[in-house]
Amino acid sequence: MTDAFSLPPEAAEPHLHVAARTLELLRTVPAFADRYAGHPGPVRGLDELAALPPLLKDDLNTALAHLEPRSETAATWLFQSGGSTGAPKVGYAPTGFYMDGVHAHWRALDRDDVFANAWGAGRMWGAHFLAAALADRAGCRVIALGSITREEYPDWLAFLADRGVTAIGGTPSVLRLWFAHARAAGLKLPALRKVLWLGEAWQPQLEEDLAAVAPQARRWGMFGSTETWVVGTNTPDCPADTFHPLPEQLVHAGPDGLLDFTTLNPEMLNPVLRYRTGDAGELADCPCGRPGRSFRVLGRRDNVVQVRGLGLHVDELVARAEREPGVSRAQVVVTEDGGRATGVEVLLLAGPGAAVDAAALRAELLSGTFTLSTAFQHDPEHVTVRVTDALVSNDRTGKTASLVVREAAADAPAPGAAS
Repeated sequence: MTDAFSLPPEAAEPHLHVAARTLELLRTVPAFADRYAGHPGPVRGLDELAALPPLLKDDLNTALAHLEPRSETAATWLFQSGGSTGAPKVGYAPTGFYMDGVHAHWRALDRDDVFANAWGAGRMWGAHFLAAALADRAGCRVIALGSITREEYPDWLAFLADRGVTAIGGTPSVLRLWFAHARAAGLKLPALRKVLWLGEAWQPQLEEDLAAVAPQARRWGMFGSTETWVVGTNTPDCPADTFHPLPEQLVHAGPDGLLDFTTLNPEMLNPVLRYRTGDAGELADCPCGRPGRSFRVLGRRDNVVQVRGLGLHVDELVARAEREPGVSRAQVVVTEDGGRATGVEVLLLAGPGAAVDAAALRAELLSGTFTLSTAFQHDPEHVTVRVTDALVSNDRTGKTASLVVREAAADAPAPGAAS
């Protein structure tokens, strides 16, 4: 069982007093009166840790509502927890956002960098401030960008080029907007060497735009959530889906293929104890050659949505759509009425000057996707594919999720097939 953890027992167990303290805090939550009844003793070993029930997002929100943690040495920041399309729920972090530990083991920025922080800085969104804390540790110069409208991209890109920006950071969906606009306008960022990313999986299509806009740029990734904060990092020498855990983070690969995370940092405010983010993964050896176990993220399990009793694998559907010539990005929109799926629409963002045959792609997806062909056997017109000027995104953060679920409007017409 212990080989399912990122650290061996001799490295992890001296720090398990943090997990034991977290367990005692969780025992004080009235809603968890029965949850840990079968685990009365302190956590001394990895086998005992693995025997604890995992925490899910709703569990953690219940715990935080009761505990209301506060930092002893800094201000306590409250952030949204729940994803780009979820209702706001509260997560906590102290000033600094634990970035001392990240910077000590991951030098993506240095004092000579000019860093453009393109994570959204809006209401209760944490990544912008987290990246700002990292830049503060590095001592570099920072340009805080936040959200940019379509009309503003050319002027801002010219400004970044003029200022010799060497690094930019954001979610991959936001970064794709920056580099796609630059490529379409024929603009270059010749000094750009680093692309920092967090919040979504890396998108391979970014490589094409980077090669045209900033051929010297390489990706530097962070993995984590508002509940765990940064769990692991990678460098240009690592595969995009493989991360090295920070020493204060313990990663466990469950027998069901899901990853869970336990903090070993005594300063962590969120009670992260076998917390599941919804990501499937496995422990792996990274080809970069860095010692220690890494973990590979295989995709989100919560990106399988139930459509009329059948599981629709959103990532697979999006991947197929994005292989279509001319498609730069795809998104699945599921419309529900009273919890029942009434329609599935695949939105396509076309590359500059590209012509996309949406009707042909629709026919292929409908015939080749078991869930769609079976669930909509009697009303296939409710499966649509459409080219659009913009995907559905979160106005606050700028993130564009691969899956959007929305409730049907009472007076909305029934969806029809795309042409």
